[in-house]
Amino acid sequence: MIKKTVASYQNSFKGLSKEVWWLALITFINRAGTMVLPFLSLYLTEDLKFSLAQVGTIMVFFGMGSVIGSWLGGKLTDKIGFYPVMFWSLLITGFLFIGLQYVTTFYGFSLAMFFTMLVADTFRPAIFVSLKAYSKPENQTRSLTLIRLAINLGFSFGPFLGGLIIATLYYPGLFWVDGITCIVAILLMRIVLKKKEAVLNRNLDEPENNDISIFKDKSYLIFLGVIFLMGFVFLQLFTTMPLYYKSSHGLNEVEIGLLMSINGMLIFILEMPLIHKIEKSTLNKLKIITWSLVLFALSFFALNLSNWIGILIISMVLITFGEMLAFPFTNNFAMNRAPSGKEGKYLAMYTMAFSMAHIFSAKTGMEIIERFSFEANWYVMGSLGIVAVLLMIWLQNTLQKESKIN
Repeated sequence: MIKKTVASYQNSFKGLSKEVWWLALITFINRAGTMVLPFLSLYLTEDLKFSLAQVGTIMVFFGMGSVIGSWLGGKLTDKIGFYPVMFWSLLITGFLFIGLQYVTTFYGFSLAMFFTMLVADTFRPAIFVSLKAYSKPENQTRSLTLIRLAINLGFSFGPFLGGLIIATLYYPGLFWVDGITCIVAILLMRIVLKKKEAVLNRNLDEPENNDISIFKDKSYLIFLGVIFLMGFVFLQLFTTMPLYYKSSHGLNEVEIGLLMSINGMLIFILEMPLIHKIEKSTLNKLKIITWSLVLFALSFFALNLSNWIGILIISMVLITFGEMLAFPFTNNFAMNRAPSGKEGKYLAMYTMAFSMAHIFSAKTGMEIIERFSFEANWYVMGSLGIVAVLLMIWLQNTLQKESKIN
């Protein structure tokens, strides 16, 4: 049984290109250093003494920078290619993260966070398009999953190491490590990864379909609504959840880091074989996304069932399985929906929908918590998860009608 499991795990990695493996390593190095984000709300409230409303406003600037950065990343990727966008984005982001520790005023930090995320999130559409250049079409979902695996392996180390760094070097150490790992990751990319154009991955004789507007693609617009709501509830994991762990359950930074590491470790162990098995099956991928959103909703409703500390682990497991089932297939849907020549724009809209959630998610959560309670916030987030489920059902019906017409 163990041999069979190990063999299945190994088979799920077979056939991926060398470049995709390098991208995964670079992503891991970068993500392992992204320790600031899980502790950002704690840093702002405890170290800089900002109110929850002010933290929510800073997260709005975070989201605005992310939205504009994602849009700009898509435009630049289509214009100059993914490689220079990835390189300059991460290199400059590294220096910006190091500089954040020296900004201590509310307005200054808001603007600094805006410009940091503007530069940082030009990277996101670029890396998605890079997979179209470096992986075969039949391996794209698994390539995406490997990148997510690297992200989550880094994330499993990041919060734990971040908690230790706070305990020893305090918060400035996080900004230094985060910035340096961004710079190291992208310098490694420059050394090991040869520049390749994503255009080589599609039929050059095929027209670019520049007359097709994303805003006339009804199915994709519904899909973007799903992504927005998915991001809206998921981002609570990094904004309001650490505050809840500390204020309602009395966990310290190291314990919070360990709890959040469950997410990364489960994904590292289970996601790749799970996605490989699903890809080989005849399961409807859109239905899988729908059920993943049910798990998202349940993870928030579960928090209100009991004050028992074990409920935190149950909630984390539920949202992690939802994440494993949702993100690889939503990424893949966005890539496959894009007409030739519009990959950057479609993937930019995908990342922008998620970034838009940054604008509203933290601010909404912080305001609900400050005016009402954590419990009220969990009910709201769980309900939004159910709304996303209903949108997915609408999307499936729209796609069925679309296929009948075509």
